[in-house]
Amino acid sequence: MLTFIDFFAGIGGFRRGMELAGHKCIGFCEFDKFAAAGYTAMHLMTDEDRERIAALPKNRRVAEAGKEEYRHGEWYANDVRRIFAEDIPRADCWCFGFPCQDISVAGKQAGFKGNRSSLFFRIIRLIQDIEEKDRPMYLFIENVKNLLSINGGWDFLAVLSALDESGYDAEWQVINAAGYVPQNRERVFIVGHLRGRCAREVFPVEGTDGENTIRQVGNYLPTKTRENPNQGRIYDPAGIAPCLNSMAGGGLEPSVILPAFCDMSYGAGLEISETASCLQARYNKGVCGRHGETSGVAVPVLTPERVEKRQNGRRFKENGEAMFTLTAQDRHGVMIELPDGGCAYAVWYEKYGCYVAIRRLTPRECFRLQGWEDVYFERAALVNSDSQLYRQAGNGVTVPVIRAIAERMEI
Repeated sequence: MLTFIDFFAGIGGFRRGMELAGHKCIGFCEFDKFAAAGYTAMHLMTDEDRERIAALPKNRRVAEAGKEEYRHGEWYANDVRRIFAEDIPRADCWCFGFPCQDISVAGKQAGFKGNRSSLFFRIIRLIQDIEEKDRPMYLFIENVKNLLSINGGWDFLAVLSALDESGYDAEWQVINAAGYVPQNRERVFIVGHLRGRCAREVFPVEGTDGENTIRQVGNYLPTKTRENPNQGRIYDPAGIAPCLNSMAGGGLEPSVILPAFCDMSYGAGLEISETASCLQARYNKGVCGRHGETSGVAVPVLTPERVEKRQNGRRFKENGEAMFTLTAQDRHGVMIELPDGGCAYAVWYEKYGCYVAIRRLTPRECFRLQGWEDVYFERAALVNSDSQLYRQAGNGVTVPVIRAIAERMEI
């Protein structure tokens, strides 16, 4: 078992993956107060703590969750720029997915000239300020794939040079989360080995591709006494099926999700896939104009009989039934007025001869796409708004990928 510290912790994707691999967290550092509150609620609070938080108005919960008492003695720092090496407890591993905004292809690509991604070197400075015998055996690093090529590869060379100067030999691999969860998310993972302390190679790590696994993605019938009873479990169609039973009493049959991801851009048409586009911090922005940027969920409910058409500005309904109203008609994309007054984007699905409404993924579904169990989402939702939950899911690491790598790290 390794002890580790979680820097740039977010909501703790590194922590959860490392813990699932049998390692122990002894502290974390996170600047964003909303992420820190979610992290504390997800990993450190007791059930009694969460009951106390739940009794407060929603707008007071983040501040309350930030109090030291809820961390129960675990080391914490809110700003990596304001701590010193002697402040940090000794650990076998430092985990960090340092900020990627200056490196991502979606940003200005300032690289290490940017203020945020250059925080990598703050971690390096802290390591160099520690006596060599007390330095962590492993550095476990994550960032976007573009780190390998930005600024002609010179920034990645700077990473390797900084690790070498600090006494670490590095290995790395680009891993797509699609081998573990239904999300197309490529990230580069780097493991630094302290010379003379650990030699076993960690990479390459191969994805499971869903083979020979039972993957539960949720439960729609939690009870007061059990959050995850057999009844109501929902399984991923990839991999082997759960053990079947006699279904005595009815309603115990396992449910299976269907591939229902689709491109959530105007005019994209309908192409169902099993894998979502890479989650982003601003995933809640809805339908967009850029092809392939975000995924939505297709809901095939709008048959021609359920669609109300306009004629000369008049509306026609049958039998007084609430109808969906097309505000624009073509077979590439329409906006539909819903009975409750909202709107949805829809496309024509030729296979079934009906319109298919497209909705954005819910925060819970985004957490599932990052490998989180529902109980952790519910803890995060206790203190955070939907907009923050979208952001936290998009900024985080994919838990099963971290676990797969961490299982190959040992003392």
